[in-house]
Amino acid sequence: MKIETSSYFAASAPAAVTSHVDRHQAALVRCIGKLQTTMPIIGIRNPKIGLDDNGWAYCGPYDWVVSFHAGQLWLALQLTGDPTFLHAARARRSVFRNILAHRRAQDHDLGFQYSLSCVAEWLMTGEKEPRALALDAANLLLGRYRPEGRYLQAWNALPTHGSMRADFANGRIIADTMQNLALLYWAYGETGRSDFRDAADGHADTSLKHLVRADDTSFHTFLFDPGNGRPLRGETHQGFADDSCWSRGQAWLIHGFAQCARVTGSETYLDAARKLAAKAQQLMGTEVVPAWDYNVPDSQNAPRDSSAGAIMAAGIYMLADQCSFDEAQHWRGFADRLIAGLLDTCDLTSDPAALGLLAHGAAHVGSGFSDTMLPYGDYYFMEALMRSLGHTQFFW
Repeated sequence: MKIETSSYFAASAPAAVTSHVDRHQAALVRCIGKLQTTMPIIGIRNPKIGLDDNGWAYCGPYDWVVSFHAGQLWLALQLTGDPTFLHAARARRSVFRNILAHRRAQDHDLGFQYSLSCVAEWLMTGEKEPRALALDAANLLLGRYRPEGRYLQAWNALPTHGSMRADFANGRIIADTMQNLALLYWAYGETGRSDFRDAADGHADTSLKHLVRADDTSFHTFLFDPGNGRPLRGETHQGFADDSCWSRGQAWLIHGFAQCARVTGSETYLDAARKLAAKAQQLMGTEVVPAWDYNVPDSQNAPRDSSAGAIMAAGIYMLADQCSFDEAQHWRGFADRLIAGLLDTCDLTSDPAALGLLAHGAAHVGSGFSDTMLPYGDYYFMEALMRSLGHTQFFW
């Protein structure tokens, strides 16, 4: 199987560049092979988190991670044209119909769920139903916008996949939601309705002002007065402490602001991605895979988070594509280092017993979920590999 890469990587490229391009190309081919060989095992189920034997525990019907395996299948179809991937991805459409039919299943993660499923299907096939489903989801996401604070409300007080106190959830934003803005920008492009764009811009502006600290580290969450939108305080939910820097949150923000900059042309968003990436590079030091939180006292023995590394690599390649040549070379070098760390220490693509792509993901360390496979780590690993090879067509 041959996967085409960008003409940027010409035959006359330096040997070091050619070497890592070949390595990334080979890894991407292994990812596709893994998806092919596991298809009869996974079926139309959607992976949620890895088990001790590197099998999968699977999602319930409304889980926020329900689209990440579908996203991998759509990427594989884009790369190969193999209709097997088309049929496997399309067979999951009923999951996304069901989310729209159940109010309590709908939250701030509609962007994750529908960008990598229904938007992907619309872009890949032109079929009308997935476009309609994605627009319905975008309207529901828009309904979570709080104009008094210019933010998208995060968690529901009583989500279907857990419990959360209303006094904790109400008025709260989280770093993760930056990844969901793509659905609103897409809906603006499809409909011309400025309220989609205005909500996405508003939430991005508020995230930059309140989630990103003056030293370019980040809060995981920030709380507002739900009545008048007055900013209250930054906190964490998955990080080590309220004043620490959770690595996946920093990665969500890097990718999210790079994506916002790409769509809007905003230099402010691009500079935000740049500063967040520079801080993450500083905090990692000589490490090749991020610790789950950059401020854990015993950082050398802290759980690693391969998903943070994959998300960050994909975002930094996207950042590089929007920078001048010299700056882009710097960012590509950092992203290449992140990919090398994943390939050297987390790569499961050659392990016939593993159903996923990456080991050593940290889902929620405080709840005891670390050192495991994660479907979002796997999705962003594929995206990062593709971006490193010059691919530019994605579903965000």
